[in-house]
Amino acid sequence: MVREQYTTTTQETSLEHPDKEYVYSIGIYGWRKRCLYLFVLLLLIILVVNFALTIWILKVMRFSPSGMGQLQVTSEGLHLEGESEFLYPLYAKEIRSRQDNALLLHSSQNVTVNARNDEGKITSRLTVGPKVIETHGQQFQINSDKGKMLFSVDDKEVLVGTDKLRVTGAEGALFEHSVETPLVRADSSKQLRLESPTRSLSMDAPKGVYIKAQTGEIEAISRKDIKLQSSDGMILLDAEKIMMPKLPQGSKTSPGSSQELYEVCACPDGRLYLSIADATSTCQEYSRDCQ
Repeated sequence: MVREQYTTTTQETSLEHPDKEYVYSIGIYGWRKRCLYLFVLLLLIILVVNFALTIWILKVMRFSPSGMGQLQVTSEGLHLEGESEFLYPLYAKEIRSRQDNALLLHSSQNVTVNARNDEGKITSRLTVGPKVIETHGQQFQINSDKGKMLFSVDDKEVLVGTDKLRVTGAEGALFEHSVETPLVRADSSKQLRLESPTRSLSMDAPKGVYIKAQTGEIEAISRKDIKLQSSDGMILLDAEKIMMPKLPQGSKTSPGSSQELYEVCACPDGRLYLSIADATSTCQEYSRDCQ
């Protein structure tokens, strides 16, 4: 009964079907699919190449947990072996070489070392150029390995702390102004010469000027006057012979006189002249030569 009713109902019922049937496909097909696979393959190739280049760079640059190549990071700072080139400024607290090697700073132009204060202003500068070495600062000082001051320069004075200052140039040392020193001495095989070509030469000391030549002569040459002056004391000429060959002779001395003995007379103004020696002094007879 049920079957018949179902059959009858089915046969009698008519369903309307669409004229056309549409089918929707899900996914990427055709040339889009091929382009996608090609793009993925290209990315894979680039990834492999980058990975290979990274491995090659790490191997060539010798990267390690302690540093890179000749540059190593230690507890004391950076340790660098061999030659290095810095294209930009280098800021460091201390730069030093190994104990058995020298530290060399090389540049095609200048090598400049600056010191700055807390505000960032330059307080001192050392520049080593191809033709000149310049230093800028309030004071320039050179010390020995024991801490002794050897040379110091500032705005007021120049100090030389060595036991001996030696000038080896053929022209000697040139001073435009005064020089203060306790001793001026030449080498044992050289001559000492103090010269002022166009002006006067003056030697002053509060307790006296001592001039000594142990094996040679002392010669003083001047175009005008030579003055020996002592404000509180005397002038002592200590020698076996004191010669004054160009002293003028008295006016009464005849040119053909065979007199060989003379006495030295002094004028009130200090000028010296010769007079014929006699049993008594003859300076009074020639005193008119002082006029």
